[in-house]
Amino acid sequence: QVQLVESGGGLVQPGGSLRLSCAASGINFRFYDMGWYRQAPGKQRELAATITSGGSTNYAESVQGRFTISRDNAKNTVYLQMNSLKPEDTAVYSCNAHFQEIRDYWGQGTQVTVSS
Repeated sequence: QVQLVESGGGLVQPGGSLRLSCAASGINFRFYDMGWYRQAPGKQRELAATITSGGSTNYAESVQGRFTISRDNAKNTVYLQMNSLKPEDTAVYSCNAHFQEIRDYWGQGTQVTVSS
């Protein structure tokens, strides 16, 4: 059974930081491309950041320079370090595991709220 379990969300003030974690089980993690996506209330889900199985990263323009995605294959975990958070970063952040066009899995998400 495949599971992606996110953690690390919460309430933070503008300018603050959070680190999200996504622990994967039931997949051969090191072969999967991993990503963090987010969905704000009333909006469509959008990409925040991705990291390939080889370690190449990609970021949405809105988070470039503030967010950093990383992975630890020994722990089957992908991280999203979020700095200089803004109210517009408020969303449910979900973890995605993608293998070619064959497998695609999602976590249930973790709420991030940026507010004073």
